[in-house]
Amino acid sequence: MIVVLGATGAIGGAVARRLAQQGVPFRAVVRRAGVDVPGAEVVRADLDDPASLPAALAGAEQLFLNAGGAVPADGEQPMVAQQVAAVDAAVAAGVRHIVKISVQGATPGRPLAVGAHAGIEAHLAASGLEDTVLRPSGFFQNLLTGVSAFTDEGDLLDPYDGGAVGYLDADDIGAVAAAALTGAAPRGGVHTLTGPRLLTHDDLAGALAPVLGRRVGVVPLPPDEVVAFLVDRGLSATFAQDVAELSRGAAAGELAELTDAVERLTGRPPRDVTDFVAEHADDLRRVVPQPV
Repeated sequence: MIVVLGATGAIGGAVARRLAQQGVPFRAVVRRAGVDVPGAEVVRADLDDPASLPAALAGAEQLFLNAGGAVPADGEQPMVAQQVAAVDAAVAAGVRHIVKISVQGATPGRPLAVGAHAGIEAHLAASGLEDTVLRPSGFFQNLLTGVSAFTDEGDLLDPYDGGAVGYLDADDIGAVAAAALTGAAPRGGVHTLTGPRLLTHDDLAGALAPVLGRRVGVVPLPPDEVVAFLVDRGLSATFAQDVAELSRGAAAGELAELTDAVERLTGRPPRDVTDFVAEHADDLRRVVPQPV
């Protein structure tokens, strides 16, 4: 039995769809009653309630681990305690293999998710379980949620000072995870997942323009100005400073890496941003502000 945490999210949902399409039995763990995951046995459990996890993991051989709390304004990432609890529960339940979604450049001592995932990875490595760690770069899906920081006029704010990122589709991340869970790809290892090419915010704006039917500008937001920008929008200075540190890293080229992991592990190349924006054109027209 495969247990999928985060089965209603972008990546977990992609995993669940593939398992269902292949007829692979799996159990989807959800927090709320009434949630349906096609093809799955659905059970309720909460990572903030470790006592609920043994029943969810009973009889499981593998666990897909990608869940956690929202980004906090201050303090430790909630997902550290949540995912550590999941790993410990998996050990107790006799799970043999975990596929964990981490983040590109996971490094101890770094702020926000970059450091948090590194700590979880270390705990998983010490657990004695077989583990496959996937470290994706930035997601195209951020264009659909506003994380990309559009201005009120519908232009992109660039906090990376022109730095490039190997953005990819969350569906490709799910495809790699499903391959590792089903044996279509080898288990084990730490894999950095990227799209087919490096993209700057200028590149993203150029990809968006045809589907939005207008020019999309790029407004520089140098890392040194990120703190004031975020504080002005109600976020704490501590959180803003952490974001600024990560922005400086991206501006310095820390995310300018491409790998062949998606194609090597799934047998097909990752999707390009042009394909993604064409597929989600209607959604983008709804969420991206239009100039007055």
